[in-house]
Amino acid sequence: MDNLTPRKIVEELNKYIIGQDKAKKAVAIALRNRWRRQRLSPDLKDEVLPKNILMIGPTGVGKTEIARRLAKLVGAPFIKVEASKFTEVGYVGRDVESMIRDLTGLAVTMVKAEYMERVYAKAQTLSEERLLDLLLPLPKLNRKLASAEALSKIDEEKESYSETREKLRAQLREGKLDNRYVDLDVREKVVPFGIVSNIGMDEIEMNLKEMLGNFLPQKARRKKVSIPEALSLIAQEEANKLIDMDKVVKEAIERTEQNGIVFLDEIDKIASKGQSYGPDVSREGVQRDLLPIVEGSTVSTKHGTVKTDHILFIAAGAFNVAKPSDLIPELQGRFPIRVELDALGKNEFLRILQEPQNALIKQYVALLGTEGLKIKFEKESISEIAGIAEEVNEKTENIGARRLHTILEKLLEDISFEAPERKNGDLIINAKYVKDKLGDIVKNEDLSRYIL
Repeated sequence: MDNLTPRKIVEELNKYIIGQDKAKKAVAIALRNRWRRQRLSPDLKDEVLPKNILMIGPTGVGKTEIARRLAKLVGAPFIKVEASKFTEVGYVGRDVESMIRDLTGLAVTMVKAEYMERVYAKAQTLSEERLLDLLLPLPKLNRKLASAEALSKIDEEKESYSETREKLRAQLREGKLDNRYVDLDVREKVVPFGIVSNIGMDEIEMNLKEMLGNFLPQKARRKKVSIPEALSLIAQEEANKLIDMDKVVKEAIERTEQNGIVFLDEIDKIASKGQSYGPDVSREGVQRDLLPIVEGSTVSTKHGTVKTDHILFIAAGAFNVAKPSDLIPELQGRFPIRVELDALGKNEFLRILQEPQNALIKQYVALLGTEGLKIKFEKESISEIAGIAEEVNEKTENIGARRLHTILEKLLEDISFEAPERKNGDLIINAKYVKDKLGDIVKNEDLSRYIL
């Protein structure tokens, strides 16, 4: 984070997201403020609250991608949740605290993976030794009851065993034993019964099985596995032994509290529009349940208690029916940074198709390249695709950049189907091909609405 200035954060986001400079600037400042807070005196540090962000804009303009790339950039625990999936306390469904439990679980997985990486070299060495013990068991030698002549013979056997073991080690490392199989005891938790799930019961079933799994002993099951698979399984087991899970959990909780990012999508769907009846009462209930999580509270998770005071919340919504002012005032106040994202037009689509590191054109060229088919898109064809995307978005529902996926899939449908038979062919996609393939569909509004 020391080198990640707001300008550099924006530059990194520019590699994947086209336009939306205001939103990028807002998230870059919010992220840098975290770094600044860590350098304050302890008494002041706790007083500085995260600058939560409310993104306002239509679907498919980059709201989720900005938040996701931001979290990836700094290696922060990140979770995307949809506000419409939550219900207020007393109703069947997910409660708002579950997002913090999920975020903590992701942080534990992330930190554990980092610890595993540190000890993996040692774990591989240990797994090699254990596998050699399986392939070549140590002979039972009783030196106490042996005569002098027998002791000499025992020493010779030990030397011969060591030589054979080293030869076997060399073959193992060279991959000469990859086709062999060994019997391996694999430990697994077994829950002796299941629960018939009903609506809203999936999470209860999962938690109950997990809880019972902690009480029940692990059962060893013998499996016949190949040498490479055995090495991987044993290395995983040894790595788990080398890791101190208490340290992992402690670091994961700290990382969740200090660096966690929650992306709260579709927040406009829980905005009540002033009525005091019908489903809107439940929507306002979700907002009131959400409020203590956003303003800072303590949530109990299976890993321990997690404070949400300094978790960064990025909320987003199209707000095409409800308005940000329809949210309850207390919740509005917890999202001090408001940023409006722009709708995408032909120029943005042109850039999205070509510029980002994971640009759609690059993806399709690479995918069909695996079949030995070289595809080249002419500039005019890319311009035509961008124009069609803008036109269809205007005529039908505006789904932003996601429209490009449907158009490209339809455009390349026949080529993708025939690619394996074309074998090492070259294909140029020009503007005429795009018009021939999509022209009639775009002209017919009903057909366009249905297919694109």
